[in-house]
Amino acid sequence: MNFAQLLFPDFSLILCGYLLCRFTALGRSVWQPVENLVYFFLFPVLLFHSIVKSPIDLGAASSFIGAGVSLAFCAIALSYSLPYWPILGRQLDRRDHAAAAQIGFRFNSFMALALAERLGGPEGLLMISMLIGVCVPLFNIGAVWPMARHAKTGFLRELVRNPLIVATGSGLIANLAGFRIPVWLDPSLGRIGAASLALGLMAAGAGMQLGSLRQGQLLGLSVLGIKHLAMPLMALGLAQWFQLGTLQTTVLLTFSALPTASTCYVLAARMGYNGPYVAGLVTLSTLSGMLSLPFALGVLR
Repeated sequence: MNFAQLLFPDFSLILCGYLLCRFTALGRSVWQPVENLVYFFLFPVLLFHSIVKSPIDLGAASSFIGAGVSLAFCAIALSYSLPYWPILGRQLDRRDHAAAAQIGFRFNSFMALALAERLGGPEGLLMISMLIGVCVPLFNIGAVWPMARHAKTGFLRELVRNPLIVATGSGLIANLAGFRIPVWLDPSLGRIGAASLALGLMAAGAGMQLGSLRQGQLLGLSVLGIKHLAMPLMALGLAQWFQLGTLQTTVLLTFSALPTASTCYVLAARMGYNGPYVAGLVTLSTLSGMLSLPFALGVLR
């Protein structure tokens, strides 16, 4: 499989966003509203539509969902544990860790949906949608909890205001209740979803920053190591443990090796943490995905 050709469409959009933001009049003042549009409207619509449009057989998908949830808990626990590691823990700033821990387990859902569709077609898209449905709430809880606890803000309030949790939760409930998208509305939702993928990837490129990474290098290396090395290895072990099929294993490995969520720095900045530092880690994670995805799909698989 030609992984360069497979990954080129997504990384080219990220590069396009970076170049437009840095070298044209379309600077951060333009891309900030785009990020808000994607985060609060376009992407929640895409998630809801992806989850609702295909019936979910929980019995048939139980092993796959179990492997995904197990991977989520392992990655969250490993990211949380960093301040308690011998030697390493004493050198980490606890406040920066509270904001950066999410880098170690969250994922870029825009790339997840795009890659899963190219790798597995409609079945692959349904599988990744199920993973998004069950893991986005877990990952968002994992991302919000340490920052809310450290900053002493309302944890539940942050969760119920998160559009991704609202969209995935309502999508799962609607799917299991038998709700289906009306035929006349489906094309419009599909166009919204396509717009969210393109704009989300370009906004991720526009938000890339490296200048703020001079501090917290050890913390950054630790969370990126969890995201791009430990998670794919754990995914391979869990795929064997749960005896997943070929396509299920491929989707789980893709899920594990994705760059972190581009909204990590939005969440950190909105909750009063060091947004530029987290944005730098998001940038490095995006670049690291060019190595971890071929590693997971070409070596581990």
